[in-house]
Amino acid sequence: DYTGFPEMLDGRVKTLHPMVHGGLLYLRENDEHVATPKKHGIKPIDLVVVNLYPFEQTVANPNVTLEDAIENIDIGGPSMLRSAAKNHQTVTVVVDPADYGRVADQVSSGGETTLELRRELAVKVYSRTSAYDGAIALHLANVYAAEQPETDLPDKLVVRADKTQDLRYGENPHQRAALYGRFGEFYEQLHGKALSYNNILDLTAAAHLIVEYDADPPTLAILKHTNPCGLGQAEALAEAWDKAFATDKQAPFGGIIACNTALDLATAEQISEIFTEVIVATDFSEEALGLLQQKKNLRLVKLKLNPANAVPWDVRSVGAESFL
Repeated sequence: DYTGFPEMLDGRVKTLHPMVHGGLLYLRENDEHVATPKKHGIKPIDLVVVNLYPFEQTVANPNVTLEDAIENIDIGGPSMLRSAAKNHQTVTVVVDPADYGRVADQVSSGGETTLELRRELAVKVYSRTSAYDGAIALHLANVYAAEQPETDLPDKLVVRADKTQDLRYGENPHQRAALYGRFGEFYEQLHGKALSYNNILDLTAAAHLIVEYDADPPTLAILKHTNPCGLGQAEALAEAWDKAFATDKQAPFGGIIACNTALDLATAEQISEIFTEVIVATDFSEEALGLLQQKKNLRLVKLKLNPANAVPWDVRSVGAESFL
């Protein structure tokens, strides 16, 4: 009703209109800018709140079709966000529901938001739309890569991830660290203190190792500082542990143990005889979980999804703002 132009193309075109973007973009202190919108009946828009189409959640489904993915690419939403953020000197733009309360409080108490808050929200908008476009580019690149020779790699590498957790410190106590990305979708911590930087490095290395093997027969690996120091495979998981532990009975102290099947009580009883930092498994039996949870310094992590299926390539930082 506001634009005087009907929604069209099954909803693909709704807000892409001068009545909307003119009201967002014109400079309130510029006389010509003020006169032009007035001439065309364009009203100022001082507050924009947008919830983008759930593209990332849609493509997280391994069975998503290309058609569904494309239909969840938001066009009008990011356009309004970017227009409003460009004019944040006078326009308030909100992309994160966590900010609703702050904005509402300022509007209720003073009639408008502060410039300080508008600046903060504008930065958040460009960060969010950048991540959104990056997710689209990455998904389409992965889909279309299947149609290209295996040697083809993307011309541009887009790395965007939300911070999910601050860590106590990095590899060493004087270093800062944080966890970014979808880690929680693949791993679930069931017991113990928060995972450290080194714990995460070790357990992900262990997980990537064991998922290379079929669950029948079970495979168990022991790692220390991301390096395997024992690996065993047998009809029973407890026997696989015996084989892995026999490889080196000193190195496993304070290490990571990983198995590609549910950890049973018999194996848990043997593992509990030594000090272990982390155990990662596809599941834990109720009895094994009850036993191991008695150790307060042990971290138990359930492997929910195969991490090797997440991306078709590995990325490593080599410094100098460069990646392999």
